[in-house]
Amino acid sequence: MKKTRFDLSSKNKPDIEINKPAGSKKFWQRPDFTLWLYVIFILVSFYTWQGYREVRQEEIPYSEFLQRVEKGEVAEAVITDKIIMGTLTEKDPVTKLPKRFITVPLWNNDLARDLEQHGVSYSVRQGGNWLSNFFFNWVLPFGLLFLFWGWMAKRMGGMGRGVLNIGNKVRIHPEDSVKVTFDDVAGAEEAKQELAETIAFLKDPTRIRRLGGRMPKGVLLMGPPGTGKTLLARAVAGEAGVPFFSISGSEFIEMFVGVGAARVRELFEQARQKAPCIIFIDELDAIGGARGMGPAMGGHDEREQTLNQLLTEMDGFDSSAGVVVMAATNRPEILDKALMRAGRFDRQIVVDKPDLEARAAILRVHTRDMKLAGDVDLQVVAQRTPGFAGADLANIANEAAIHAVRLNHEAVTMADFEAAIDRVIAGPEKKHRVLDTGEKERVAYHESGHALVAVTVPTGEPVHKVSIIPRGVAALGYTLQLPVKEKFLSTVSELKDQIAILLGGRVAEEIIYGDVSSGASNDLERATEIAHSMVTRLGMSEALGPLTFGKHQQLAYLGIRQEERNYSEETARRIDAEVKALVEEGHQRAREILNARRPQLEALAARLQEKEAISGDEVEQVIRQSESGGNERANT
Repeated sequence: MKKTRFDLSSKNKPDIEINKPAGSKKFWQRPDFTLWLYVIFILVSFYTWQGYREVRQEEIPYSEFLQRVEKGEVAEAVITDKIIMGTLTEKDPVTKLPKRFITVPLWNNDLARDLEQHGVSYSVRQGGNWLSNFFFNWVLPFGLLFLFWGWMAKRMGGMGRGVLNIGNKVRIHPEDSVKVTFDDVAGAEEAKQELAETIAFLKDPTRIRRLGGRMPKGVLLMGPPGTGKTLLARAVAGEAGVPFFSISGSEFIEMFVGVGAARVRELFEQARQKAPCIIFIDELDAIGGARGMGPAMGGHDEREQTLNQLLTEMDGFDSSAGVVVMAATNRPEILDKALMRAGRFDRQIVVDKPDLEARAAILRVHTRDMKLAGDVDLQVVAQRTPGFAGADLANIANEAAIHAVRLNHEAVTMADFEAAIDRVIAGPEKKHRVLDTGEKERVAYHESGHALVAVTVPTGEPVHKVSIIPRGVAALGYTLQLPVKEKFLSTVSELKDQIAILLGGRVAEEIIYGDVSSGASNDLERATEIAHSMVTRLGMSEALGPLTFGKHQQLAYLGIRQEERNYSEETARRIDAEVKALVEEGHQRAREILNARRPQLEALAARLQEKEAISGDEVEQVIRQSESGGNERANT
C-alpha cells in the first residue's frame, strides 16, 4: 500500500521461577516476610544496644574508686559479685549528666589495704568470656549489616537466591504449562515446517542418531519486530511437550563482573537436568553482538565475557542430550560470527512479514473471539495492510473492537476496521485542528492531484481512499492506494510512475494557485529517495549505465540504509544531475496529466471539500461524471 499525505512541516546463579499456585510459596516468598524481617531487626538492635550500655560506661581503677568514696564523690553504686557500677557526683561537661563509672573490685581486703598503705595505684581485670566478646563485638554487627545489605539487593532486583544475584529471572515453564501450539501461529508456514523437525528430534532424539546424524544444537529466529518469533518458540515448546526455559539477553548483564557468565553456566546446568527441553534467549543481540566493538575497543567487558561463556556452553553440551537452544533477534547483522557458525546455531530461520494470504489468516486468528458483522471482509483488510507484521494486525483488530465499543455497535463492522487502519497508518483524527476555508481548499486540491495522477498513470495502483481530515502530528490529508497483488519487484516505468504520483499534489497547487506550500515536503523527500536509488543502487540511469555507486549496507530488518561514498566528485555531480532529471521528468508528467484533466481535478477537490473523505469508488464516479459532463459541453 502506498500512502501520500499533505505534510505541514519540513549474582552468581540465576533466580529460578517455576509456575506454581500461590499457596505453594515458601515463607520467605510471602508478602509478610518483610514485616517479620523488620521486627527481628528491631529486636536484635535493641538487644545489642542493651549489651553495649555497660561497655559505654567509663572504667576507672578500683583504687581510684576507693579514693572517690573517701572524698564523697560517688553518688550511687550497684555492687555485684563481679563488678561495681554507678554514677559520680561529677557531671559530664558535654551531656551535663552525672558521669557513669564501672570498676572491678578486689575482694581481698588485706591486699587492698596493703596496697593503699604503700601508695600503690592499682586496678583489677576480670578474665571475661572471649567468645561472647567476639560475638557481640564482631560477628553480630557485621552479620546484621551483611544480611541487611543482601535483603536490600534482593528488594532492588527481585527476590534472588544470592546476595550478588541482582535482577535475573530464568522463567521455567513446565511441559504442561505452555498451551501455545502451531494452531495459534498463523502464517510463517516455512518457519513452522522447519521447526516441526526440531520438535520431532525433541520427542525422539534417537530417530536421527540411527542414521548417524545429530539434532540441531541451536535455532536462530530472525526477522523484523512483531513477526511472531517469540510466539513461534513458545509454540515449539507447546508442540513438543517439554520444559521451556525463557530469558531475555539483557537479563544476563549486571553491574558485577562475571555475573553474566555465571548465569549462562547455571542456565545450561539447569537445562541439562531437565532435558529434553528448550532454552529460549530473546533479544540475543543484547549479548551476542560482535566482539571488539565495545567501549573497551577490543577489551573483554562484561558483555563479551557473557558471550564467550555462551559460545563455550554451546560447544560443550551434547546435542544428543535433547537440549535445543533457540534465540530470537531482529538485528542479525550485528551478531558475532562465532555465534552464527555451524555447530552453534545450526539453523537460521527467517520469520518475515506475512504476505496477503498469511495476513488474512492472522486476522482470522485475532478475530476468532470477536463478534463480527456480516459486512466484514478480512481479505480486504489484509489487502489494505501490506507490510504489516503480525503484531500490527493484532493491534488493528483490537482498535476495531475499541472503535465499535466507542460507537455502541452490536458487532464489529467493516467501518470499524477501516477506522482502525486509518488510525494505525495515519494516526488518530485531530478533531480540534480545524482548517480555515483557504487551507482546506488547498489540501483538497493537493490530495486530488495525487489521486488523479494515480488513476491515470499506467502502473498506478487503485485509489482506495482520499481524506482531508487532519491526522497524526502533521498530516493534513492523505491518499491511500490499495495494491491489487503482492509485488516484490519494481520496473523503471513503475518507479517513474510513483515519482509522478508523489509530485501530483505539489503540481496541483502550482496549477490552481500559481505557488506551492510546505505541505509537499514529505512527497519531495520520498520522490528524491526513489530517484537516488534508481541511479546509485539499481543501475536505471541511461547516462551512468548499469553501475552501482557507494557501498550500501542494508539493515533489512530495521529499514535503515547506510552508504559509504566510493566515487569521485565528478561522478557525484553526474549522479546529482541524473536524480534531478528523474524528478523533473516526473514533475512534468504530473503537470501534463493535471492540465489535461483540470475539470476532473476541480470536481474531485469540490467533492473532497464537501465530504472530507471519499472512497476509491467515489473517486472513479466523480471522474466519470466530470468526463461525461465535459464531453456533453464539447458536443454542444
